[in-house]
Amino acid sequence: MSEDDYEDHPVRPYVMTAGRAHPSRNTVRPETLFLADPGARLPLTAGSQQRALVSLCRGVLSLAELAAHLGLPVSLVAVLVSDLVDTGNLVVRSAPGRARPDRDALEKVLDALRNL
Repeated sequence: MSEDDYEDHPVRPYVMTAGRAHPSRNTVRPETLFLADPGARLPLTAGSQQRALVSLCRGVLSLAELAAHLGLPVSLVAVLVSDLVDTGNLVVRSAPGRARPDRDALEKVLDALRNL
């Protein structure tokens, strides 16, 4: 990050994560989806970025989308959302299942390819 980047975020990233560089969960990827738990209360120690994350997650958003909304690196937001999942403020959602192609349709395509 250049000095100009720090004008928007005067707090250094390592301060936001309490010096941690890795999330507490190794399953957090850019496409991981998060949703706020409406019944959970944020800890009094939650920072402005964590409050913003919970607010953004009123709808389902991916880690990459959250980072883009906050203008922060994905690696930094991964640490923050992991903390919020650990405290029960965010819930990890699985991606929608992919529909499997119809076996008959695949066999017809395969037969057509063989006839070429």
